[in-house]
Amino acid sequence: MESSLWLIELESALQDDCTVDDIYAICHGKALPEALRLDVWQVCLGVRNKMDQLAQFNEIYDLPFQAQLRADCEDFVNKLGNEDEDKVSVVCDLESILTFYCKNRNLAYEPNNGWVELMLPLLSLKLIRSDTYNLFEAIRDTYIPKGCIKNGTVFNVFRLLLLYHDPELCTILDTKRITPDCYAMGWFQTLFASTCTLPVVLSMWDLYFQQSDPFLVFFLSLIVLINQRDQILLMKGSSSKEELVSFLVNMPCNIEADDVLDFCSLAQYYSVKTPASFKRDLLQVLFGAQSGTTEGSVVSQALCLPVSVNELIENASIQNPHPEAVRFFLVDCRPAEQYNSGHLSTAFHLDSNLMLQEPEAFQTAVQGLLRSQRNAIDANSNAGGEHLCFLGSGRLEEDQYTHMVVASFLQKSTKYVSLLTGGYEAIHEYFGEGMVDCLEDHDPLKCLLCNKEQVRYGKGALNNNNHKALPSGGANSASSSATNSLKRGSQQQQRSRNATNNNGTEAPVGDRKPTIDLFSKLSLAMKTKSAEVREKLFDYISNPNATAAGGGGGAGSGVPGSEKHVSRSDRNGKRYRNVPPVFSIGEDHEEDDELNSAASESSSVPRSSTKAANRQSDAGEEIVSIQSFLKGPDVIRHFKCKEVHLNGYMYDSYLLVTATHMIVLRELETHHDQARIIVRRSLQSIVKITAKKRHRDLITFKYGYPEEENLVITDMDRFLIPKASEVTDLISRHIIKQT
Repeated sequence: MESSLWLIELESALQDDCTVDDIYAICHGKALPEALRLDVWQVCLGVRNKMDQLAQFNEIYDLPFQAQLRADCEDFVNKLGNEDEDKVSVVCDLESILTFYCKNRNLAYEPNNGWVELMLPLLSLKLIRSDTYNLFEAIRDTYIPKGCIKNGTVFNVFRLLLLYHDPELCTILDTKRITPDCYAMGWFQTLFASTCTLPVVLSMWDLYFQQSDPFLVFFLSLIVLINQRDQILLMKGSSSKEELVSFLVNMPCNIEADDVLDFCSLAQYYSVKTPASFKRDLLQVLFGAQSGTTEGSVVSQALCLPVSVNELIENASIQNPHPEAVRFFLVDCRPAEQYNSGHLSTAFHLDSNLMLQEPEAFQTAVQGLLRSQRNAIDANSNAGGEHLCFLGSGRLEEDQYTHMVVASFLQKSTKYVSLLTGGYEAIHEYFGEGMVDCLEDHDPLKCLLCNKEQVRYGKGALNNNNHKALPSGGANSASSSATNSLKRGSQQQQRSRNATNNNGTEAPVGDRKPTIDLFSKLSLAMKTKSAEVREKLFDYISNPNATAAGGGGGAGSGVPGSEKHVSRSDRNGKRYRNVPPVFSIGEDHEEDDELNSAASESSSVPRSSTKAANRQSDAGEEIVSIQSFLKGPDVIRHFKCKEVHLNGYMYDSYLLVTATHMIVLRELETHHDQARIIVRRSLQSIVKITAKKRHRDLITFKYGYPEEENLVITDMDRFLIPKASEVTDLISRHIIKQT
């Protein structure tokens, strides 16, 4: 009696204006009796009271592809085994519905597009044509993703989902060059109607439509693969690609009607363990009316599953989440100086540059990261979770190292790896004026995003004497406490950082929760190690105006460490009279930055006047065609290189040598055939060329002038040049020619 109560309740609800939520609350995913299936499906698909659209059909079958459509309908019906008298009726209904659908939607029929197979479960209900058509149209609109074609967006998305939950299996299929469109095309086009038996499809659709989740097909397909992963692993070495594809295509055939409930329950489990932005950000792309060309292109090029900044911030604020819900462990892969200028309090710092520069230190850092993740999970911290979300700067040329770090985790078959869309730049923009209270250690003077103009032209950090004004409501004001509470996360994560004194120093912070103490210690340890390694490798120069004596500011600056560029109007004494040779080629010392060279080659470089002083052009706005510029009549030779900033960033560039100048072109990120002129230096301004002892291709050009007994360095450029010796020899010869 109790087992039939839900059926009585369902019948009663269907007599009223019930909704899909009402039906799910009654059925809880149970298979439906045949007598109620039509009514339930109509409610779930929103077509219960829809008009008879086929009344508009003129019964004229004159489409360009009509013969193909009719032949496919006949072939399909012949496979069903119906009586001959039934076949004619079924073929007629099938062709009529699909012909009207093409005309009504202005679509072209293509063989193997899944339309005919999708009609099978609907025809089995033996409905009138108008009801069959309305159901078919609603299923196509609501549950069949767009782009179910070879290399379509839907299959790129599914591969990212498989990579997230089972990277080892994804890698095996990638190695075999078996993309999802090779085996899952029919699954997505027909909601498994092309591969599963009719009883299985009907039971599956009963659950499917009650769920009202168009993404369920992704997770059902994922379960099909994961359930057969052991067999796939066995076949990877002994079977050909064609045999493996055939096995994959037919895997759903093994599903029985009694398995459907467990099958769908597993799919829902994996759905819960997937970042919500997977659905939220891709809904319109895959199931909406828009074309989604841009988003589809982004997905096809994605390294791993993308996560939106909204989800990342909101995720940290959830109190007492579901045990199986997604919890992120945030890994900030920016360089140490950027991390120290502002970061989320829950972020673990892993400098991505270490991966190439100091592999052993990087592996040590990764081990520390994994231990920290386990500790955070054991402590039930809001900052800890199984799901690794990596964070870059948000600028493509810098994030290439972040992508390498992510790839290294994927190569080790690490599950639940994602990448924050937009990187730190998205976080910075999300908080807006509230970032003072929402970001840890945010320093507007050093934050690259607070000084975008400086970053755009590669000028490095701002000079303290020339910084931008703080935004209104900056360090001396507090944002709305309600907004801060939401964006910072739970009370466990909040800090008393919204109060600062008039000197711009941070007010004393009260007692913090254990989670914060844990991450502060871990982050401090890792960023300290990162800074040490980078100091040794790149020979950081924080004061480009340092003199040979190691002290004092640039000429006329009066401020130690202030930025100084020689101007045509400068008059700083008789610089070039009775001075020793100043140009030399030598080595960069790892431990210091002394200017006395062990140079082997030098020459006195007289200057005609101070107007010939070194100069970096403000031609940052000048965009040129790379090939046209390289073929210029004044260009003696050009070299492909990487421009290396003092913070370690590298940019694809070209170094050009003329008889009188050294010019550097930086490739544009969006147009690789164009470049921006970044450097235009007079060869006479070069006073020293150095190379690292352990990195002979890392060349530094130093510019300046002699003053009394000292050599004043006014600026420098650093490049990674594969043919470094050829470049330095060529430039040296032309400098000497001008003496």
